[in-house]
Amino acid sequence: MAETNYDESKVPAYTLPPLLKAKDGSEIKTAFDWVRKRRPEILQTLKDEVFGELPPRPDSFTKEVISVKEDALDNTAIRKEIKLTFSHNGKSHSFVMLVYIPKNAPGPVPVFVGLNFKGNHGTTVEDDVMQTGRGLNGELVEPERGVQAERWSFAETVKRGFASATVCYHDIHPDDKETTSWRKSIYNLFYSEETDEQFHTHGGSISSWAWGLGRMLDALENEPLIDTKRAMVHGHSRLGKTALWAGATDPRFKLVISNDSGCCGAAIHRRLYGETIEVVCHWFPQWFTTSLRKYICNEPALPYDQHHLVALSAPRAVCIASATEDRWADPKGEFLSGYHASEVYQLFGAKGMPVDEWPEAGKYVSGEVSYHLRIGKHDQTLFDWLHYFELADKYVR
Repeated sequence: MAETNYDESKVPAYTLPPLLKAKDGSEIKTAFDWVRKRRPEILQTLKDEVFGELPPRPDSFTKEVISVKEDALDNTAIRKEIKLTFSHNGKSHSFVMLVYIPKNAPGPVPVFVGLNFKGNHGTTVEDDVMQTGRGLNGELVEPERGVQAERWSFAETVKRGFASATVCYHDIHPDDKETTSWRKSIYNLFYSEETDEQFHTHGGSISSWAWGLGRMLDALENEPLIDTKRAMVHGHSRLGKTALWAGATDPRFKLVISNDSGCCGAAIHRRLYGETIEVVCHWFPQWFTTSLRKYICNEPALPYDQHHLVALSAPRAVCIASATEDRWADPKGEFLSGYHASEVYQLFGAKGMPVDEWPEAGKYVSGEVSYHLRIGKHDQTLFDWLHYFELADKYVR
């Protein structure tokens, strides 16, 4: 495996594939042409070459409220745990969603929708939340409670008048590189007759997780205190990649948030800085289709780059977040994808990214395409959330 590059002087010269030129060579000059012609081309390319198809809709979908706590988070929130069950071809798959809703809101509120790593019980300081998050062999991925509560900032979220909903991503598709892991995922309802080799040509766990985010939003549609027309999707690290893909494939998300998403998220591939396609295909082959492997050490041949992925959310608001110590995710490359995606926003009469240069650390850059570089490591903190709240107030509320 190639040595990881953290030296900006060793970033090769590169030319990004154009956003506003269709496959037939025609120029995309209007928002109408983008929506009608170019956007579908890019979306299909990313399905074919990277993420695969999202699972289809199942025969049936039910939800069961399994707990309600009216005085959650020191009596500031209503907490619900809702079991979602999907049935198809005589098989079923379930996962549990944790929801916090501001208690005294004057009307339905916007909602942040995101997946978690350590189980619902790992996202909150409350010690009576159901333990979720099962790995490939059915064991809890993390038995300890509250281990990532700071990443979620639920108390601050409801204080500011937003709801928040989360599911553990393992419960949609175990995050395991074992080639059979998809058989314990939502995909097994639809493709169980396929061989592992057949499945991996068109399916990957990131698409299943993005599908799960959409189904969470479906399940929230009848919640009287939540306005799903003002929904926002967020994710950190591999789930930041997932949030970008969910935003690209589900236009109901009005703000798309990518936190430290790196390679195959917001970072430009052609920079060959930090994490690369070679690395992700070696360590995390379950995330993608097998088509991605042909670009290992062959990034100049890519028919796309990550500004294409970011641009698929236009004209909806996008925020890309980086961290100074997270060189693996290539913070500058993350900024550049948002900067270059802005030309699509300009078709809609918006500026997109409001700055031309990579900003200094600790500064929020806010526009239809937003960015910040947090001082610190690969993480999601209140500093990140304060920017997301600001953008939610501006573009969603």
